[in-house]
Amino acid sequence: MAHVHHFTYGAFNPIAAYLLAFLGSFLGLLCTGRARDAHSRGRRNRWLVIAAFAIGGGGIWLMHFSAMLGFDVPDSPVRYDLTLTLASLAFSVVTVGIGLLVVGHGRRSTGRILIAGVLTGSGVIAMHYTGMEGMRIAATIHYHPGLVVASAAIALAASTVALWFAVSVRGWLNITGAAAVMAVAVCGMHYTGMAAMSVELDPSGIAPGGIRPLTMLVPITVITAATIVGVALSALQAMTEEEFTDGAGTPKRGVHAENPQPWALKTPTMGAVRLTPAARAVVSGRTAAAARPSPGPRPSPRPAPTPVAPPATPGS
Repeated sequence: MAHVHHFTYGAFNPIAAYLLAFLGSFLGLLCTGRARDAHSRGRRNRWLVIAAFAIGGGGIWLMHFSAMLGFDVPDSPVRYDLTLTLASLAFSVVTVGIGLLVVGHGRRSTGRILIAGVLTGSGVIAMHYTGMEGMRIAATIHYHPGLVVASAAIALAASTVALWFAVSVRGWLNITGAAAVMAVAVCGMHYTGMAAMSVELDPSGIAPGGIRPLTMLVPITVITAATIVGVALSALQAMTEEEFTDGAGTPKRGVHAENPQPWALKTPTMGAVRLTPAARAVVSGRTAAAARPSPGPRPSPRPAPTPVAPPATPGS
């Protein structure tokens, strides 16, 4: 059996993997919280789809391949098959989305959470071992059955707990704690599955074909950034629509939506202006005064006659 390294770059890989798992779980739980508060089925489905990409794509798949960058077999080059690698991403996102849709609609129940947990956990198991199948080395890979069963049990338990958190947890502090627990479970499942494998070198020593591990840093970085930005923009758009609508797609009658007509650069007429009763009375009085006919020019007053002194009599 060949010697296998799981931490080629030291503590960097497990720390980076845990942080990605925590971030994806945190964003996903925030989105599922918004989904519970949505007033329409379509809006709730949108939040759940965003959560599926956050948890399945960011919290699980990106965590898995960030940890895999630290995997190395000194006696053989390690390569990855692109098709199987992308298939593992699809398994993760789709199955997490199905589980969230199952628990995200209808009344919360233990049976519904358990069924969704089994579906999602099975998808996580398929994601992990499909990704491992996509790994190409000049050797034969063997798995320890007991550790494989243990990793599957961790995946099922972690998925069920994650879905229970998704429909139960509220508040920033509780969501942060739940995301931390989910990240521990996801990382524990991954490294348990990695511990189950052993490598037997191929005597022919033919170099495998595929993508180099470090070459995957670029797509992983791009997918990580795209996932975070996409989730943030989608959440911002959904929150903006909910702010200006009542949750069913109709405009709110509030400060931001008093006028349903499109805005135009026109001077408002007096009839469109809302006046108080006192202002209306003043305007009505001015209008009535302006409607009365104006009187003609008033005649100027005649000057008073000047008194004439009587003529003087003789001898006076």
